[in-house]
Amino acid sequence: MGLSLRLVPPPIRLNDLPAPRWDHVFRLSDDTGLLEHARNAIARREHGYCVDDVSRGLLVASREPRPGPDLVRLAERYLAFLTHAQGADGAFRNRLSYDRRWLDEPSLGDWWGRAMWGLGTAAARGPSAWIRREAANAFRQGVACRAVWPRAMTFAGLGAAEVLRADPHDRAAADLLGDAATAIGTPGPDPEWIWPEQELTYANPALPEVVIAAGDLLGDEGLLTDGLRMLTWLCRMQENDGHLSTVPVGGWRPGVPRHRYDQQPIEAAATADACATAAAVTGDDGWDAPLFQAIAWFFGDNDTGTVMSDNETGGCYDGLKANGPNVNQGAESTLALVSTLQHARTLASRSATRPSGGLA
Repeated sequence: MGLSLRLVPPPIRLNDLPAPRWDHVFRLSDDTGLLEHARNAIARREHGYCVDDVSRGLLVASREPRPGPDLVRLAERYLAFLTHAQGADGAFRNRLSYDRRWLDEPSLGDWWGRAMWGLGTAAARGPSAWIRREAANAFRQGVACRAVWPRAMTFAGLGAAEVLRADPHDRAAADLLGDAATAIGTPGPDPEWIWPEQELTYANPALPEVVIAAGDLLGDEGLLTDGLRMLTWLCRMQENDGHLSTVPVGGWRPGVPRHRYDQQPIEAAATADACATAAAVTGDDGWDAPLFQAIAWFFGDNDTGTVMSDNETGGCYDGLKANGPNVNQGAESTLALVSTLQHARTLASRSATRPSGGLA
């Protein structure tokens, strides 16, 4: 591994962290949707838009408990983009150029799954009644589809879980959630590598999260146990010297030395999502510790001691490299920061009600 480059950050306390900020999300958004890439904090129009990031935008905006009028309008814009991207069979296009030309045809890649996740969240938690209705219509249009890729199914399953939490009798959502858990598979018997895949690649925490959700919402104790076991193992794999060290670009494989870079903010955010779901389902505040590690990753408690948020812009750097951050602030990374700060706000509120004060 060589010499450690990690700088020791000052202690991080929940009560000292900022509230979720939308400045840079607004900077990357226009009357069409959410621009994907940025150079530093300037949107790169030549790269256009993608359903992947617009879906993330709708999801995170729908999670905001008290959105202002500007954020509600942003959610409306993102929803309109997704409904425009959806084909008659429920599949989605992904890429739209800046001059508003679709560059692909509707299909069932990861973007279908992320669109279903965003739509399911908006259908359950959207900021206005009409947004919830329209998101539910688009979700229903896509709910009968099935992808062959486990991660596409995982993302769609997380959207189905949101719908089921709002309406436990939604049979189509229940079927999609169950099929998503099946697509992931079950943990293996080897305690050194229980993961149901031969390598850890991307969006890894989402897999146990959807299995946990399926176990909870479908009343399947076996699935719940499997999901919690997978997430426990993954959190252990991603812990390095007491802080989060996410699976980087290039992944990890059994029997191969683990490299640490390039780590992506979306992986820390996915870890926060999964731990928050595990805590909510089990009532076990032991999940607060890995959740807090995911939050602290953005504020310097990571492998290089690098703060990944930009206080001036409200954005988040695109990747953690061995010599510091990739200073570009694209949509995916910035939404990862906003999403994780939403969890930080909830965790701080929950910790404040405990007699010991918890992590706050």
